[in-house]
Amino acid sequence: MTLSTETPRATRLWRRSAMAAVLLAGTALGGFAVGHAGFAAPEATPGAPVNPPGSGMTGHALPDFTDLVTQVKPAVVSITTRLEVGPAADEDQPQMPMPFRQFPFGGMGPQMGPQTHAVEARGSGFIVDANGTIVTNNHVVKNAKTVSVTLDDGTKVPAKVIGHDARTDIAVLKVDAKRQLPYIQLGNSANVKPGQWVVAMGNPFGLGGSVTAGIVSASGRDIGAGPYDQFIQIDAPINQGNSGGPLFTQDGKVIGMNTAILSPSGGSVGIGFAIPSDMIRTVVAQLEKTGTVTRGYIGVEAQQVSDTMAKVLHLGAGSGALIARVQRDAPASHAGLEPGDVITAVNGQTVKNPHDLALDIASVQPGDEVKLQVQHDGDSKTMTVKVGQMPNEQVASNDEAQPSRERIGLGLAPLSPDLRGQLDVPDGTRGAVVRNVEPGSPADQAGVQAGDVIVGVGDKKVTSPSEAANAIRGAGKDHAVALRILRNGEAMFVGVNLDQSSEG
Repeated sequence: MTLSTETPRATRLWRRSAMAAVLLAGTALGGFAVGHAGFAAPEATPGAPVNPPGSGMTGHALPDFTDLVTQVKPAVVSITTRLEVGPAADEDQPQMPMPFRQFPFGGMGPQMGPQTHAVEARGSGFIVDANGTIVTNNHVVKNAKTVSVTLDDGTKVPAKVIGHDARTDIAVLKVDAKRQLPYIQLGNSANVKPGQWVVAMGNPFGLGGSVTAGIVSASGRDIGAGPYDQFIQIDAPINQGNSGGPLFTQDGKVIGMNTAILSPSGGSVGIGFAIPSDMIRTVVAQLEKTGTVTRGYIGVEAQQVSDTMAKVLHLGAGSGALIARVQRDAPASHAGLEPGDVITAVNGQTVKNPHDLALDIASVQPGDEVKLQVQHDGDSKTMTVKVGQMPNEQVASNDEAQPSRERIGLGLAPLSPDLRGQLDVPDGTRGAVVRNVEPGSPADQAGVQAGDVIVGVGDKKVTSPSEAANAIRGAGKDHAVALRILRNGEAMFVGVNLDQSSEG
């Protein structure tokens, strides 16, 4: 029997390190070039269809995007940012494990003198109204001392960042060109279908006004770049400097902003990602109005429901978001949600995983109520939660027996003051510290680690090694046990299959 190990932090860190490697952070940093979805010109003439109505596929030419590019190109801009060099600019640059690597320096790489302590980075963007509002990636302008925009006719004007949102990697700029500017409008990304033609525009390697074409490979991609990933995957080549550029459909609608690539070489291999226009529209509207983005928040940390966890928590078949922690004084705690609850729907909309839950709750206006369908210990109930506002920075709130070893393969010890300090455990936390894990044991197979702090077994809180041992014995009748642990300051469930032998 295969044991599924719940280690969301480790998984998230791996995914972020791998996928962050492809975030195109602007040409100058030698990081990653990404492009954002652009807006479509309503009057743009569509390219010739691949298969005109009533005709077969054979003998017909590929689409011609000449008219489309002519219409939209004047609204696509190049963005140059001047950045500080040092910890402030470098600390957030991703470090990628092989086979991923950062884009190489060179071409339009860092332009830096030995005494300047500053670099220039270049990306892309697009104009969305005649008064000079421009949309680009947050990472294109992050840590910028100055930002300038080069229009399609070569005019260079200074730009001001009027708002940015790191969680979706969207930023809004404003320029005063002393005249009305050509602009494009956002289309409807909800209608995007795999297989349809798309055109990407931008400033790859400093080569302004470049156009590439391809097809939509997939939609709704979660690549681990942020909590609200819903990327459109494309095979149109995008490279370093394409960050913030628009992605158009064949009929002239902007349905995405090119933002990331997945590449073992640092260049385009036909796997690119664009932020969908529906998300851009919502975020840009808030940034233009207030300079910030307001999201709904209920205060839970959730993880995927594995087969083992479904068995232990008597959930039966199905999916959802398993609550690993409820933050103190958050909307979820006020409503009575508890660790071990599984949220399966929000306002009647099915929740398949924690990502679905994050998207659904974030879209709710703070102060509104939501109906959550919740499973607990095999029972299903509907709970009403009044949604709060997402904090700018989320910080998880938060006489002993001798060490004990059960057939699960764990050595437990009291959570002493010294261990509390060493493990950075929040004040007030009570539980049992995993002193050691027997190699090949069920706990080892499940991924339990020395230094984990067990604070619960199933839905039962434990405050000491003896309580943990007794709870594990009691849960063992199901041949599986759910341990609620703290690891590196984060709460999670680990499902341990007690039928797993040490051999394998």
